[in-house]
Amino acid sequence: MIDRNTFGNRTALFHTFGCKLNFSETSSIARQLAEKGIRRITPGETPDIIVVNTCSVTELADKKCRQTIRSLHRRFPQAAILVTGCYAQLKSDEVAGLPGVAVVAGTDRKDRIVDFLDKFTADGSNTLSVDPARDFRHFTPSCECGDRTRYFLKVQDGCDYWCSYCTIPAARGRSRSGTIDQMVAQAADVAARGGKEIVITGVNIGDFGRLNGESFADLVRALDRVEGIERYRISSIEPNLLTDDIIDFVAGSKRFMPHFHIPLQSGSDQVLRLMRRRYDTELFAHKINCIRRSMPHAFIGIDLIVGARGETEEYFNDSCRFIESLPLSRLHVFTYSERPGTRALEIPHVVSEAEKHKRTRRMLAISEQMLTRFTAGFENSVRPMLFEHPRPDHPCGGFTDNYLKVELQNLPADFNPMAYDNRIVPVRLGRPIPERETVEGFLL
Repeated sequence: MIDRNTFGNRTALFHTFGCKLNFSETSSIARQLAEKGIRRITPGETPDIIVVNTCSVTELADKKCRQTIRSLHRRFPQAAILVTGCYAQLKSDEVAGLPGVAVVAGTDRKDRIVDFLDKFTADGSNTLSVDPARDFRHFTPSCECGDRTRYFLKVQDGCDYWCSYCTIPAARGRSRSGTIDQMVAQAADVAARGGKEIVITGVNIGDFGRLNGESFADLVRALDRVEGIERYRISSIEPNLLTDDIIDFVAGSKRFMPHFHIPLQSGSDQVLRLMRRRYDTELFAHKINCIRRSMPHAFIGIDLIVGARGETEEYFNDSCRFIESLPLSRLHVFTYSERPGTRALEIPHVVSEAEKHKRTRRMLAISEQMLTRFTAGFENSVRPMLFEHPRPDHPCGGFTDNYLKVELQNLPADFNPMAYDNRIVPVRLGRPIPERETVEGFLL
């Protein structure tokens, strides 16, 4: 049983599943709690409050969320567990029944978690606050870094696309966003706090501003003018919404980094149609080649779903050939998972679990070859690296402008990483370290 009297210590533990958008929102919740005097735990401390921001992109994601909540309750039985995110939205009753859970907040209620916690602290009553996603209208911008170096700017939420395999519209609601003025104010605040890099996040960020006459291209140009921010990164953006104009602007910008993350999902046109995606392989290849022509050094990562319904062996082989024909840097590979209520369940051809895993391994091998080849191309070159906040038992390093993850080598015994924290410094790159998906780096 949760002891509400322990709240005097005012400490919290945060656990985030899923995307960069979730991380941004968790960081925003942490800031709200900090304003109430509730601080993050330090190593060895016991939390009074646990915030779990969940994901539901696959059945495995749901399972991991359940397991983590149960594990956290076993480790910290006196803590109040507050659960939000997509799994909490889609399966709220299931989450509410898990041990130790005091609050279940839907995806549009994350900004009210402090209120729900106050209620629990006052009278011990649990809260289950989840509205149907179809009723979501409100948008709350946020830009936080949590315990990281880079900031994550939430510019958009929800999605109107309803791809056949996806539950995100049911969990996040309709597409909605803030205004350019709001986003510029958020970025200016980060600059005032000393932040150097901002990652632009959302569910479908290319849809920004559609309801108020603005556009993502307008947003990019406005953010580029904010003094004090040295780096922006565009998080996952749909290929049909990544215009050639945006690509050209990034290529000529000093603040927008040569780094793109673009969901492909399949390299077969037949499977893309079954998925109800809004582009074909011809358009996708055009975008990749356009980026590579204007920014030969750009990092290009793509999302890929393997083993979806309707993906015959022939279609999978087509997908492999298409992907291998593109000048990519890395694949983010997801094994298809059945999701209740999706249109994909109407597609007759089902790929066996064994075949899914076989195809996943093949795509991961292609990804490893791509990343090794891409990073090897920069050996002995010098690139600017944002020095990440040092963490215990982790190598010192950071990310270059084109998103190469660097592990610094041959540092002197008296090296003080805090002296470099949040600084952009030149590093000479060495060999790739494939097993850790990093590259050696040497301070100049």
